[in-house]
Amino acid sequence: MKISEKMHHIQCEESDIGKYVLLPGDPGRVSEIAKGLNNAKLVASNREYVTYTGTLEGVKVSVTSTGIGGPSAAIAMEELIKLGAHTFIRVGTCGGIDSSLEPGSLIIATGAIRKEGTTTEYIPLEFPAVGNFELLNTLNSAAHKLNHKSYLGIVESKDSYYGQHEPDLMPNAAILKQKWEAWKAGGALASEMETAALYIISTIRRVRCGSILLLIRNREKENRENTPPITCDNNAHLLETAIAGMREIIRIDKKCQQIRIP
Repeated sequence: MKISEKMHHIQCEESDIGKYVLLPGDPGRVSEIAKGLNNAKLVASNREYVTYTGTLEGVKVSVTSTGIGGPSAAIAMEELIKLGAHTFIRVGTCGGIDSSLEPGSLIIATGAIRKEGTTTEYIPLEFPAVGNFELLNTLNSAAHKLNHKSYLGIVESKDSYYGQHEPDLMPNAAILKQKWEAWKAGGALASEMETAALYIISTIRRVRCGSILLLIRNREKENRENTPPITCDNNAHLLETAIAGMREIIRIDKKCQQIRIP
C-alpha cells in the first residue's frame, strides 16, 4: 500500500524516491554511491537517514542510509515500501567468521542468522531470513563480470557489536562464545547487523532485497595465522558491484515488463 504523506523518519514523500533503492548503513556512504547514478541529488537528511535520488537506465533510483542495526534499518525499509519502493540492495560492511576469507572480499548474503531482536516483532524465529534469488544472482554475476572476488553464503546479523568483539566482558560470555563457535562450524561466512531485518521485512511485505557486503577485517584469520590486524578501507569495488547489480535488475525488469516477487 502506497501513501502520499511525508514519512516521519526518512522525511521523504512518494515523489522523492525511486522504486529501486540502494541501502548503505553509513550516511556518509550515500553520496559516494550516488556518484554512480545519473543526476543524483540530495532529497532528504534526518537523523541517520540520508537520501539521494538519481537514475539508472532511465529509471529513478534512490540511495537511503539505514543507520546501524535492525531497528533503524527496519524503519527505513518500512517507510520506503510505503512510498512505493519494491527492490532493495543493502550495501554494507562485515567482519569475518570464516577464517579463510581475505579482507576486501565481497560477501553476497544468501541468508542471515537472526541473532537480533527486531524480526521477532514480525514473525517467529523459525521463519528464515533469506534474500531474493533473482537479486542475489544478479549481484553475483555483476561481481564476476567485474573480476571482484565474491562469496555466496550465510551471514550473522547481531544486535551487539561489543557482544561479539568483547564477549568475555559480558555476563553471558559462555553463551555468546558457544553460539559463535556454532556459526563457524555451520559454515557462516561473516557477521554484520542489518541483513536479517531487511530480509524478513522484504519477504513479509512482498518486495525484493539482496545484500552485498565488504569484508573489512577478519579477526578469525588473524587469530588462526597469528598475524597483525589487516583491514580493507577501499570500498570502490563494493559500490561498483552494487550499482552494476541494480542496473542489471532494472534491465531485466524492463525486458520482462514485470516485477517478479513471490
